[in-house]
Amino acid sequence: MSEPLVFLPGMMADARLFLPQLVTLGTKHSVQVILPVQGESVEEYSQFVLDQTPAKFVLIGQGLGGAVALDVLRRSAERVLRVVLIATPPLSESPQVAAEREMRIVAARSGRLGEAMDNEVPADALADTEWRSDVLALVRDMAFGLGEGVYLRQTRAMQRRPDQQKTMRRIKVPALIMAGKVDSLLPVKRQEFTAGLMPYGKMCVIPEAGHLPSLEQPEAVSQAIETFLNGSLLLR
Repeated sequence: MSEPLVFLPGMMADARLFLPQLVTLGTKHSVQVILPVQGESVEEYSQFVLDQTPAKFVLIGQGLGGAVALDVLRRSAERVLRVVLIATPPLSESPQVAAEREMRIVAARSGRLGEAMDNEVPADALADTEWRSDVLALVRDMAFGLGEGVYLRQTRAMQRRPDQQKTMRRIKVPALIMAGKVDSLLPVKRQEFTAGLMPYGKMCVIPEAGHLPSLEQPEAVSQAIETFLNGSLLLR
């Protein structure tokens, strides 16, 4: 039986963040999308994931979703067959980035969620492709669909997320760390750090992609995940 896939979208994203992968991979695997909206912390989000998933599964997370995936591994690594981390920050939030988030919180509370999202995912965080404006429009649409309340809770969760270096060093789970080559929010070097910490971590850099490779280069991302899933499970 094919491994069930659990997708965890990032900040202010819904299932459409992974729609191309859901369509491609869903022909061979059961797929489930869990939005990190139930709770106010990464720990609460990860508990919700564990409550909603089968006994064994593959985790695929982006951004905040990747942070939640790491906390699932911290809690119950024995249930995770493999993990894919896309544009996932490996450490706790720096004071500078946390302060920048405060400015976006003020904008969102003032009814300027669109402005907050423009700063959350600026145009230069994505590759300069002919469809970049379409991806940015989708980012806004997903955000408006989830609303200000979710934005505030997810922002606080990102500010307070735990440092998972110990988790990454000890887990014996096959891991694919995926980065957009021109991601300015989470440069490739930082994601290589994540791959280096994980005993069975493998790095994959997606050309002509930035912070949202699943939308910027959907075919390349789907192919990379499928190749990873077809690889052998390593002994733990």
